[in-house]
Amino acid sequence: MKVDKFLLAILGTVLLAYFFPQFGSKNSPIPLSLIGSIGVALIFFFYGLKLHPDKIKSGLKNWKLHLLVQLSTFLLFPIIVLATKPFLVSQEQETLWLAFLFLAALPSTVSSSVVMVSIANGNIPAAIFNASISGLIGILITPLWMGLFLQQNEVAFDLGSIYIKLGTEILLPVFLGILLQRFLGKYAAQYNKQLTLFDKSIILLIIYKSFSESFEEKVFSTVSVLDLLSVFVYDVLLFFIVYQIIGFVSKKLQFTTEDQITAQFCGTKKSLVHGTVFSKILFPSNVATGIILLPLMLFHAMQIFIISFIASKLGNEKGSC
Repeated sequence: MKVDKFLLAILGTVLLAYFFPQFGSKNSPIPLSLIGSIGVALIFFFYGLKLHPDKIKSGLKNWKLHLLVQLSTFLLFPIIVLATKPFLVSQEQETLWLAFLFLAALPSTVSSSVVMVSIANGNIPAAIFNASISGLIGILITPLWMGLFLQQNEVAFDLGSIYIKLGTEILLPVFLGILLQRFLGKYAAQYNKQLTLFDKSIILLIIYKSFSESFEEKVFSTVSVLDLLSVFVYDVLLFFIVYQIIGFVSKKLQFTTEDQITAQFCGTKKSLVHGTVFSKILFPSNVATGIILLPLMLFHAMQIFIISFIASKLGNEKGSC
């Protein structure tokens, strides 16, 4: 199995933020926040260019599969995390729990979901549709989930201003991209590799800034090695619980093998792109976004590793039939 280069880049970025936090701090002369905001708008503009209206229309036909994936993404994940809230006993646990809720409330992602479904010989058009539509649904649903609990924690959380930010930085560029898709869509497809590199570069920039501020303010001093291990174990448990529930429901709904693969792969994926972007918008400056992103980054790495293994196994089994 190949090591995911982007995961190595994330690790390198966190180390860079640890040793050189001054360039990403709040007092840095480099306007990383502005660069990040412009970069995010461009990411979602290109995202809109890749969304062909015909694919969205044709994808609506397999509604049971889509409903299962979206309910898993935006309802099942948060409910499982909510079930653990009564067991919290400290402020540190409360912060990590909030980070897990943020992870649970996030949409799925396009690229890795579709690639893994392709390797496992799943339903690729359905994967593209679900992963694409999930990002749009998340713009509405994720802030609602977070607003329920951030307001309780006496954090400055103005849902109206957050939706304005999401609208200007994400939704408007997406729809502008969709409108221009017929004229520029072919170029987005032609330069897809370069656009993917651009996406990842902006994400790394946001991660660097988030962790630079967290390291400078020493917010990780309260997180022990045991806490990190616990976060990873909870990530693995969360993944497998959702994966098995989706598999069980898929069989009850008598899905084909291809549709079950798509449901389980797309329904268990959480978008690191949306996570880093949303953390920048949803959480005010007094919340340590480095801690908030920690469960998501570990989940992202773990999910890619496990799904890669399962996808390769399923692909080989089907290839030998």
